[in-house]
Amino acid sequence: MKQIPFFARLLPRTSLFLILALSLFYSGEIPVASAQKKKTPAAELTGGTAWLNVSRPLTLAELKGKVVLLDFWTYCCINCMHIIPDLKRLEAKYPNELVVIGVHSAKFVNERDADNIRQAILRYEIEHPVVNDSNFTIWNAYGARAWPTLVLIDPDGYVVGSDTGEGHYEILDKLIGQLVSEYRSKNLLRDTPLPLALEKYRLGDSPLSFPGKVLADEASNRLFIADSGHNRIVITNLEGEVLDIAGKGKTGTSDGAYPEACFNHPQGMALHGDTLYVADTENHLIRKLDLKAKTVKTIAGTGKQAEFMASGGMGISSPLNSPWDLVYLEGQLYIAMAGAHQIWVMDLETTVFQPFAGNGREGRVDSSFDKAALAQPSGITISGTRLYFADSEVSSIRYADIEKKEVKTIVGKDLFVFGDVDGQGDEVRLQHPLGVCNHSGLLYIADTYNHKIKVLNPQDKTCRTFSGNGKPGYTDGKEAQFYEPGGLSVSNNRLYVADTNNHAIRIVDMKTKEVGTLQIKGMKTWATGKASSAGIPPFAKVVELPLKTLKTSADVRLTIDIHLPKGYHVNPNAPFVCSIKGDKGILAGQAERDVTLEKPELPIELSFTTGSEARDGSLTVSTTFYCCRTDNQGACYLDPVVWHVPVKLSKDSQDASMLLGYDVKLP
Repeated sequence: MKQIPFFARLLPRTSLFLILALSLFYSGEIPVASAQKKKTPAAELTGGTAWLNVSRPLTLAELKGKVVLLDFWTYCCINCMHIIPDLKRLEAKYPNELVVIGVHSAKFVNERDADNIRQAILRYEIEHPVVNDSNFTIWNAYGARAWPTLVLIDPDGYVVGSDTGEGHYEILDKLIGQLVSEYRSKNLLRDTPLPLALEKYRLGDSPLSFPGKVLADEASNRLFIADSGHNRIVITNLEGEVLDIAGKGKTGTSDGAYPEACFNHPQGMALHGDTLYVADTENHLIRKLDLKAKTVKTIAGTGKQAEFMASGGMGISSPLNSPWDLVYLEGQLYIAMAGAHQIWVMDLETTVFQPFAGNGREGRVDSSFDKAALAQPSGITISGTRLYFADSEVSSIRYADIEKKEVKTIVGKDLFVFGDVDGQGDEVRLQHPLGVCNHSGLLYIADTYNHKIKVLNPQDKTCRTFSGNGKPGYTDGKEAQFYEPGGLSVSNNRLYVADTNNHAIRIVDMKTKEVGTLQIKGMKTWATGKASSAGIPPFAKVVELPLKTLKTSADVRLTIDIHLPKGYHVNPNAPFVCSIKGDKGILAGQAERDVTLEKPELPIELSFTTGSEARDGSLTVSTTFYCCRTDNQGACYLDPVVWHVPVKLSKDSQDASMLLGYDVKLP
């Protein structure tokens, strides 16, 4: 992997967007024609190992006539997360003129896998095309040097400009608007739609969606789940029986009673008595749940992201920057402020909040609070006078000593030093840990990108794998598998794990290390990625077959033979749904037959009866199934296919069988 010296917020802005914007202000328009003489053509989008959200790879040649915005990103990066709302706003404003393409050039090894990128696309609700640039081919072709990098390309295929970091919406909006106006006046814009095949339509139904954090309280027998993808907080007892749900499931900032409140991908929580504090991450807010009155109230933040190096403020009059986790101590709320690369503290009586540890620069520097550098702290816990935190971008576990006012690292090295190594001190390697909790003097770590739970002794700095075999998957038992776990909490000698990409809460028996899945009872399955009204998603593959002659009044044996790529299988835990439709009397009795098979095995054997009269017609067979990687049940997706077969019924025919084949091709 190419070594990039540091992240976007540490780099001086290239200011190409700014220069062009100044040109716009002074001249009244972008001098497109003259600019093109000085620009070089944009590099073709070749070298990617997979394309997502589209049915086939895209080329700049076919995008001629559209404004193209390339977003070089990596899904761990908080700065990359911050610009997603801006990209969505631009896409909504210029739906036919602008094409945003995410070029995913991974920082961490785990992020190079297309299935893992697919999960991030679903988690961040990205609906534009994304190419997996796992070998940095496109990155190098465009000279990118930091995440995120944005590159604007005009409808003739020339690079207009590029810049790094956040906060470019206004300039981009003006530039794109000018390009659209200029090229529309020349009749050079094209409204050709993209071959979209959104990943969200492949996602099945699930009670939870990308749960980010979990908090167990033994005293009250309650479990609090940040159901991040559903924008709500689910409250159960420790056995999984639903007690309450806070949030109606829509993104927003509304306060009020549980059913009316809105969140935006909430994460960490802290409990004090009958008050639950919530880091409402993508709203940049701190929310307070009154567990008796069953109400939600905003207590900190404005709903807008704070600027770099913000100094804090008070209550709902001052902004925050992506709060990711919380811990309560003696009237103070300590906040892992991922977007600011700092730990903040809020006085719950005065509502004053301010930076507590870290100077806001991204890195791993141990020092006094005002000089220390942190890197996207995403999990926090407390023991005595130490705030232990998972500093995700430097793959480290560190602590802020409240009394000594200093930051120290227990294990972990730097921004581009990571791995999966058990051991002691400097030899230990983690990969983007997001969660940490203290129990009996030991620190349990959600080693997220290693798909493991690890245990760390902060005294002698020994770290070892506690659960998980390091491969992404969904397997209970002693040889358990997790899929990017993000949060941890302990109660009754059981470790509760927010197993984010498996959409589940897992439970580890801390004595036997046996792993099980919490069965959530009393909550309806949340429908995600609903299919069309006809029951078939819009990205279904259509297979046209030649004429088939069948015997009249015959019981036809229908075989559906699906060929999966090596290393994949049909998920036995998801039903196989099939619909058989005939017209003009091809089917005896009803013109449609629906079949649902539990625990399907390939090939699928079905049957139908043909009509009694000789005639010509057609048969449509549609099916939907879940295809999973053999070593990774968590990486499953919905695959629908429709066969159209012209049929001739004849009394002279002896044929009473039909074979429908399909080769699954993964992106």
